[in-house]
Amino acid sequence: MSQIWKAVDKNGERWALLFFYVMLVATMFIEVLRREIMSYSSIWGEEIVRYSFIYLAWIGCAAAVKERGHIRIDVLMQYVGRRVKAVLYIFGDIVMFVVSVIALYWSFETVLVSAKFGSVTPGLRISQVWFLMAVPVGFSLVIMRLVQSFLRDIRDLRAGRPVYEGDKLFD
Repeated sequence: MSQIWKAVDKNGERWALLFFYVMLVATMFIEVLRREIMSYSSIWGEEIVRYSFIYLAWIGCAAAVKERGHIRIDVLMQYVGRRVKAVLYIFGDIVMFVVSVIALYWSFETVLVSAKFGSVTPGLRISQVWFLMAVPVGFSLVIMRLVQSFLRDIRDLRAGRPVYEGDKLFD
């Protein structure tokens, strides 16, 4: 079981992103062909593309947190020492954690309201809860990755190692 968890921990977001990206591209391709060849398009195709994109965005957010690839201003980081850099990263993770917990709480409220009233999507006629869950799922993954990042930074700080900074965007 430990190897399965390690594989999911290492590549879980990648697999999910690949799944939703392939679904988005394949559906869009099919819909373009249908529109151009048969002069007909479906409502469900547009919905699948839209909801796949939403899941892509939220799962991608968690992947970015894991790899420290999210948007940040790191000019200051070039001028501070290892310990200050670690403290700044930890502070940033704590702030992001608080924001994520608040957003997770409020996003669940939307899901619960949708479940209570039984709202369905217009084209697919599927419960809208499945698609509204993208936000809580995304924030749950972000929180999990922030906790991992926080623990990694604490270990690095205690061991005197430089903190993990992720890959730079334009290097």
